[in-house]
Order: sequence, then structure tokens, then C-alpha cells
Amino acid sequence: MKTGKSYTKSMGTRTIKSKKDEGFTLIEVLIAISIFAIGLLAVAAMQTSAIRGNFSAAQLTEVNTWGMDKLEELMGLPYTDPWLDAAGNPPGLDTAGNTHQEDPPTADGFTVRWVITNGTTAASTPVPGNKLIQIIVTGRGKTLRLVSLKSQSL
Repeated sequence: MKTGKSYTKSMGTRTIKSKKDEGFTLIEVLIAISIFAIGLLAVAAMQTSAIRGNFSAAQLTEVNTWGMDKLEELMGLPYTDPWLDAAGNPPGLDTAGNTHQEDPPTADGFTVRWVITNGTTAASTPVPGNKLIQIIVTGRGKTLRLVSLKSQSL
């Protein structure tokens, strides 16, 4: 008797089936489940690593945002502004008598400080007529240093 692609042959009370109709053994099923479980564990480990990486990237982005904010504030000042005096590097007094301090820690626990170096002589760093502005932001185990030059207008 022919049924689909498999053949069965009836011999009295006994039925003989082809090899295709047998299915999986218990050992084969256990091996397949083990391989599947190992794959799931690898995916779970990858997810944990990705979450850690995203958290670290978020912290670096926040540190960079605080640093760029301070750098833009200082770069927006005129070249001769007392806040750009090297004498006023925190903590210190500039030529106008302003007390320069590190910015107080942010609500997120970051501290922002800056250092200004004047270029007044031919042997100085940076180039004469320029001010080197360095911003240092620290917090949550991260440190960022931003450096920029402010040139004197002609």
C-alpha cells in the first residue's frame, strides 16, 4: 500500500515502516536542547556586555557635554576678558579682582575646572598672541581634557 512518499507493507498483524518515519531518539533531542541552551547563554552574555557599553558611553557623553559647555563659555569671551587671565586659574584672582574657583560639582557629581596659559613671549607656549584653554572634567570614574586656542583679534 502506498501512502504519500513512505511505504508500508502489511504482513498479517505486523507493519513494517521505512526509516524515514522513525523520528528522533531521546539522545538526539537532549543534544539539540543542550546546543540551543548554550546559544541562549551566549546571547545573554552579549546583552549584558552591550548594556555595560551603553552605560559607559552615556557617562562619557555627559562628561563631554559639561566640558564643551565650559569651553564654549570661555571661548565666547573677548580675548582681554579678566576671566581669561592666566592669573585667575582656579583657585586665583584675576586682574579685575574676580575669584576664580572650580565650578561647583554638578547635580550628577561632575567637577569642571580650567587652566589658561597666555602666549606673551616668543618662547612661550602657546604661540604669542594666543591663549591655551584647557578644560578638565572629572566624575563617575571618568576624566576628560579638552584643549583649545583663543586667538587675539587683529
